[in-house]
Amino acid sequence: MARAFLVVIDSVGIGGAPDAGAFFNGDVPDTGANTVGHIAQTQAEAGTPLRTPTLDALGMGAAVTLASGFKAVALDAVPTGAWGAATEVSNGKDTPSGHWELAGVPVPWEWHTFPKTEPAFPPEITALICKVAGTSGILANRHASGTAVIDEEGPAHMKTGWPICYTSVDSVLQIAAHEEVFGRERLMDLCAQIAPVLHEMKVGRVIARPFVGNPEAGFQRTEYRKDFAIAPPADTICDAVHKAGHPVHAVGKIGDIFSMRGIDDLRKGRDVALMGHLNDLVDEAADGAFVFANFVEFDSEYGHRRDVAGYAKHLEWFDAELAKVLPRLREGDLLIITADHGNDPTWVGTDHTRERVPVLVHGIGAKQLGLLAFTDVGATIAAHLNISYTGEGRSFL
Repeated sequence: MARAFLVVIDSVGIGGAPDAGAFFNGDVPDTGANTVGHIAQTQAEAGTPLRTPTLDALGMGAAVTLASGFKAVALDAVPTGAWGAATEVSNGKDTPSGHWELAGVPVPWEWHTFPKTEPAFPPEITALICKVAGTSGILANRHASGTAVIDEEGPAHMKTGWPICYTSVDSVLQIAAHEEVFGRERLMDLCAQIAPVLHEMKVGRVIARPFVGNPEAGFQRTEYRKDFAIAPPADTICDAVHKAGHPVHAVGKIGDIFSMRGIDDLRKGRDVALMGHLNDLVDEAADGAFVFANFVEFDSEYGHRRDVAGYAKHLEWFDAELAKVLPRLREGDLLIITADHGNDPTWVGTDHTRERVPVLVHGIGAKQLGLLAFTDVGATIAAHLNISYTGEGRSFL
């Protein structure tokens, strides 16, 4: 029986979203943002062209041009895989919106976001955090970059023990706390207790952000991030595969995004470790299995930090690892590589960018798939595994 692998390279957008003008970084609309296209252009201008031959052979360069009309420098291979570009309809450029829609369920509501004011959170939310945490206050209480806010508020956090609470243009409340001063399990318990209240408000995620270090040596976030996400409003491809009796393996933050619904096991870690987990599942996953993976560091380490060279290097690392994975897939396996949104590191601000995403497919030969819906990905996996499916979308098999 066939297996299906869905690999999300987080934030690797390819421009061209028709509604990009309705989404912003600060006061600047996302019109013209193009994560892959602009990385390729910037690297070429720096004399270090982007080298991703495996992704390009699957159709990455062709997908960039299809999505946006942009010719990505050095991505000019004739595709040997199936390729297309997908457009999102959910009113959000965030992680849950993109992943749920890829899994067949567009978001049916407006997400609640917090204003770009100080304080950002309403008094009742601040009071709830303080009550659960057992503190007399919180730090930050504003829109902030995750790494910057820890550097700025870390010393005060170590003195007071108050949690560092911040948000962004996404529907999210993030809480950072020192693993030794505050305690990792205490942080997880705090987030777990307040999450249901935030979910009632249609805030998509409460994210625990543990860190270590000190003011003298600097602070570093650890690998133990956990997203407490609102549950999808309908059955996703994970539920469909699970109900059909097939194993569903989650790699990375997939378990958090889908609240572990329809998921049999979860493997986490940094991207290098996640690639090891993916390789293990290529070898070990049973016939009929569905493997759903997210590689987050494109987004968290390089996109939000507007690090073009780092993003390019990570793409090249992923490409080299993918070249080792593809020959080991079994006959009949389907592997789809896509993304959940953009995060153009050449753009203004630090937030996601509204873009189309690539859909690169190994296992069905070379063909142009054209412009697709995000939901077509979930429908295709259901068709490949020959299971009953109630989600939206149309299979491109």
